[in-house]
Amino acid sequence: MHRSTPAPGPHRPSDAPPPRLFCPEEIADTLGCSAWWVKDRARRRLIPHTRVGRAYRFTAEHLAEIIRLYEERPAKPAQAAAGATEPFSAPGAQTGSAQPRRPVVAPTTRLRARPPRRQQQYSAVA
Repeated sequence: MHRSTPAPGPHRPSDAPPPRLFCPEEIADTLGCSAWWVKDRARRRLIPHTRVGRAYRFTAEHLAEIIRLYEERPAKPAQAAAGATEPFSAPGAQTGSAQPRRPVVAPTTRLRARPPRRQQQYSAVA
């Protein structure tokens, strides 16, 4: 009789060790912010996370993505680098025929106070 060896089965997820889950306090320590900020962003679904029951948990991949989400890059790296190498000159000492640059000022909006919500609470009783 010929015995056949069992074919290897499909890869089961239980074969791989589960990823390490970090609590919000550990993520906050790494990012240098408060645990409240981490939980608030997770609650509002602004950062990637895993919910285990009511608890927010984070993997190393989540942490890397959070860092990428809040990373800021220079708006114009070529101009910033060129401006840093130019020597400083006084405003009146312009060379050449170029006009001096004026800063762009955004139009201001006037803020108005809204009326109080509870007007009857503080009314005088006669």
